[in-house]
Amino acid sequence: MTFDDTRTRAEQLRKVLEYHNYRYYVLDDPEINDAAYDALMNELRALEAEFPELQTPDSPTQRVGAPPLEAFDKVEHARPMLSLANAFDIGEVRHWYERVCRLVGHDQIEWGVEPKIDGLAVAITYVNGRLVLGATRGNGVVGEDITPNIRTVRQVPLEIPVRAPRRAQEDLPPFLTDLPTPARLEVRGEVYMRLADFERLNREQAEAGEKTFANPRNAAAGSLRLLDSRITAQRPLSFFAYGIGILDDNVEIQTQWEVLGYLGGLGFPINPDARHFTNFEEALAYAETWMSRRDELDYEVDGAVFKVNSLALQEKLGYAGREPRWALAFKFPASEAITTLKDIKVNVGRTGVLNPNAILEPVPIGGVIVSNATLHNEDYIKERDLRIGDRVVVKRSGDVIPKVLRSLPEFRDGDELIWEMPGHCPACGEPVVRLEGEAAAYCTNSACPAQLIREVEHFVSRGAMDIEGLGSKLAERFVTEGLIRDVADLYTLEQARLEEMDGLGHKSAQNLLAAIEASKDRGLTRVLTALGIRHVGSTVAELLAGQYPSMDALMSTGEGELRRIKGIGPQIAESLTDWFSHEPNRRVIEKLRAAGVNLTSRRVAPQGPAALAGLTFVLTGTLPSLTRDEAKALIEAAGGRVTGSVSNNTDYVVAGDSPGSKLDKARRLNIRVIDEAGLRELLGE
Repeated sequence: MTFDDTRTRAEQLRKVLEYHNYRYYVLDDPEINDAAYDALMNELRALEAEFPELQTPDSPTQRVGAPPLEAFDKVEHARPMLSLANAFDIGEVRHWYERVCRLVGHDQIEWGVEPKIDGLAVAITYVNGRLVLGATRGNGVVGEDITPNIRTVRQVPLEIPVRAPRRAQEDLPPFLTDLPTPARLEVRGEVYMRLADFERLNREQAEAGEKTFANPRNAAAGSLRLLDSRITAQRPLSFFAYGIGILDDNVEIQTQWEVLGYLGGLGFPINPDARHFTNFEEALAYAETWMSRRDELDYEVDGAVFKVNSLALQEKLGYAGREPRWALAFKFPASEAITTLKDIKVNVGRTGVLNPNAILEPVPIGGVIVSNATLHNEDYIKERDLRIGDRVVVKRSGDVIPKVLRSLPEFRDGDELIWEMPGHCPACGEPVVRLEGEAAAYCTNSACPAQLIREVEHFVSRGAMDIEGLGSKLAERFVTEGLIRDVADLYTLEQARLEEMDGLGHKSAQNLLAAIEASKDRGLTRVLTALGIRHVGSTVAELLAGQYPSMDALMSTGEGELRRIKGIGPQIAESLTDWFSHEPNRRVIEKLRAAGVNLTSRRVAPQGPAALAGLTFVLTGTLPSLTRDEAKALIEAAGGRVTGSVSNNTDYVVAGDSPGSKLDKARRLNIRVIDEAGLRELLGE
């Protein structure tokens, strides 16, 4: 190819890759598989390596981050990023509504209601369709230039428009796609971290002996303000666009609802729970529903935002000081409370990590009585100067474990006690060590009974071998009474011995053994998850089971080969090879094999024609014997496709226990709903 042909090909590849990023990260509806995407990305990398002058700052190859900065430059916002006035009860919201009506001169006003995401506000500027600047809010007038970090957030387009079709969804604004691309556009939105991503990040940080984060907002804000964007690129950040700071005059938009439609049409993710109302009472009723729904969301919200829909009326209403008169944040009741830190107890995790936990004076938070909370590690306690006897602030959000956020030293009377990490394991008495550079302290005794108890709890959990009826109390009794010395011994338990235990009669013992027997056929993914290998959770286990047909094949793989698998970095590869190199671990594998546990992968190539070719599935709820990843793998192996949202293009919704709103939507759209048995029937099992 000529140089001009190469440049044209590189430009084409960049547009195609951004399109597929949008399908994957924004719509959760990919059109191509990972292998096809990787082939396109590798081709672009090769072209840019051969011709460095073709590499652009907005190339998808640059999502991995740039070399570290010495400091952030300051950025003056062309239009201030102002704060919102707050209301804390319905009366205050109504008072604001009445004031707006008086200022406008009538009450025929349309309204927008959007979730108030608890993240970090940013302004992202595009010139001639290309991302040129990302900035924090700062003090509202001057922010920080975080452009290299913003480029790593995969839901943020590097180039607009991403003319990707989006299937219509109920109650969302129609996407405006026939408007010209502006010469200059500043998009405002919120960078945040989903709760599941936050919990996974904290687990990974703790397992690596690194500092954990107090909450998702701190994690998102801290990640965006790292001087090394290569680390930011590894953080699971998400983005919602909600407004426009600057827009050229050649694009005519008249309402906030059209703003969302325009941003969505350009390829930005907009919150699916934003709504438009012509009646304020309906808008208020919708906002109130968030008080009961907030714990159902996979991200943190601290309120709902009311906005006057008309941009002309917004201009007329103007500002009061640093707050717009046309918008209001209706703040939800706090998910925080103040109580007393009565004690700090340490338990030992399955990897030997000592986990300090707060024993609290019971306090109601969000309708739940909280008496325990996580303290993460020794540094977390010392950084916050938490002392036994302190008055402390505790936060609870959804199903996330309550956290002690900070102490209130102004309440101290001198009787408080400074806590120290014990020098010996509270379970076995062996020395405790803390490696240089790590936040976690470890018990050095690999035979520590507390570790084995946690290993058993993890092994039998729903996401692992899913042995029903075997909870933490039984796990502890099996270990302390000497019935098991490793997890494989669960498969050697005998009914007569179980019946001798207090509280376990004939029927209970029989049911427990039946559940243990049923777990033998879970397959390689579940076994790898259950073994508790450091850095190997369900996602990595699924990835490995997709690459190797059996445990033997995986165990014989070297570290170098593992590192060549996409998604398996050096840390995971080293952890796997190290775990398999220890003879006690290999003995556990052999004992599982001897007991009849299935150590092969479910992800085998389908025999004959693909049974589900051309069909689209959505999964919701908990299935009896398959994890969501396993169900997805079976569907894809048979030629089907799994997406994250229900639409008119969905062929089947596979529903398990506790399904969410996807099931309701499937019924409204008359989409066929099946259970796991129905899925297996389609698969021909």
